[in-house]
Amino acid sequence: MPAPYPTAHHKGRGALSRRDGRFETRPVELDDAVAHERAMSAPQTVLKPMRAGRIVSRNTSPDVPFDRSINPYQGCEHGCIYCYARPSHSYLDLSPGLDFETRIFYKPNAAKCLLEEWKKPGYVAEPITIGANTDPYQPAEKQTRITRELLKLFVEYRHPVSLITKGTLIERDLDLLAELAGHSLCSVAVSLPTLDRGLKRIMEPRVPAAEARLSSITRLRASGIPVSVLVAPVIPTVNDSEIERIVEAAAGAGAQQAAYVFLRLPWEVKDLFKEWLAEHYPDRAAHVMSLVRQASGGKDYDNRFGLRQTGRGAYADMLATRFQAACRRHGLGDRAGRQELDCSLFEKPGQKQLGFGF
Repeated sequence: MPAPYPTAHHKGRGALSRRDGRFETRPVELDDAVAHERAMSAPQTVLKPMRAGRIVSRNTSPDVPFDRSINPYQGCEHGCIYCYARPSHSYLDLSPGLDFETRIFYKPNAAKCLLEEWKKPGYVAEPITIGANTDPYQPAEKQTRITRELLKLFVEYRHPVSLITKGTLIERDLDLLAELAGHSLCSVAVSLPTLDRGLKRIMEPRVPAAEARLSSITRLRASGIPVSVLVAPVIPTVNDSEIERIVEAAAGAGAQQAAYVFLRLPWEVKDLFKEWLAEHYPDRAAHVMSLVRQASGGKDYDNRFGLRQTGRGAYADMLATRFQAACRRHGLGDRAGRQELDCSLFEKPGQKQLGFGF
């Protein structure tokens, strides 16, 4: 019988199929010829505007070092197969697979929404993280410039902000970030899960090379911007052997802190990742998933707070020990993204500017 989801490895794409989202109510069954043709055709990136009703999201998770975040985009062209944000496309009746990395939605009214949030009478400034789900410096940012417009507001109103990215386009905004950093108002976390060029090409196909990201870290630090590194995710027998080398390279580039995250496989990501494993690592796919389950209480994914980021058990404990030892060896703190930022300078929109040298 033919596979329900025809797969093909497209250059520059991470997922191998347009697997249905879990909310799909009208699945379309194609005949074999049409399904094969669609699977083999190179998917093109499409950008579409999506007006945001609100722009600041809040969470109460003890696993992350922030409780407020902004995502200028939904979907991400970087195409990282492991991305835990992929299931968000299911809410749009789109596939968390290839659609997630080819149907990119941007929020043209993001800056306006942020100003409205800050104008609310009860608003109290706390650091906001940009890029918690999808990368604020993915290729679409070159055209839309939404992240830069947001940063201009953070500068103007002196609001603390942190960014998470693996895109070297962040160097375009060094002027704004340096100005913020001069007043303890910003920090940057750079994601770097592998130094291996071959692995990067198939695991995070449209992400800049590790060397380019290390260079960005150096430039950010030279501009006085606090920088940490995220080794995320750590995947058993795929990139776990690189932990020490990544930490060493990050420290050499100037990073001050580091953290790691164990592979997370929520919802549709689980099956997309298994497709990817079967295509690229057929000799070890079963072993990879066996180690994942060992660290996840016998399941493909344990979503409980306190466990979902690091796993548990002997294998997970070994990863934690190795990572902490590597950080100590190279003088890095192991709490990436937790730099203290100054919240006292914020001034609500519409109030008189007091002038702090901006």
